[in-house]
Amino acid sequence: MRTFELHSSVTLPRPLDAVFPFFSDARNLERLTPPWLRFSVLTPGPIAMRPAATIDYRLRLRGVPLRWRSEITVWEPPFRFVDEQRRGPYRLWIHEHRFEEVDGRTLARDDVRYAVPGGWLADRLLVRRDLQRVFEYRRGVLQDLFGTVPDTAS
Repeated sequence: MRTFELHSSVTLPRPLDAVFPFFSDARNLERLTPPWLRFSVLTPGPIAMRPAATIDYRLRLRGVPLRWRSEITVWEPPFRFVDEQRRGPYRLWIHEHRFEEVDGRTLARDDVRYAVPGGWLADRLLVRRDLQRVFEYRRGVLQDLFGTVPDTAS
């Protein structure tokens, strides 16, 4: 099975203790997901984030309704957590969320390892482009919520 990687990061002008609580609420994933995916969390709340917690979602991918179940496999607040797909559209989906405070700001990183039916061709023609749009949207929402870091380059 051929796997692919996607990396995304954003620096937010807020300390880690102001940023991480947002990510510890699984319902906020709805806010971070683009509206065109019609994403909703199905698991009743509150959802206790911890290892072995499972969360069910519903979404539409290119108009096709899908169910997705993820499991929290690592929970190390406020620095890191990992969710892995247990049921859904991917052959493999492992998403590591990492958080680091640097000079009073928070660097939030997403590292995704995934595999798709159709392999490299499906990834190149459809999947990678869609994922890049999703994570671009996510960065924008986080910047709207927590602010942006001024560009100091001259």
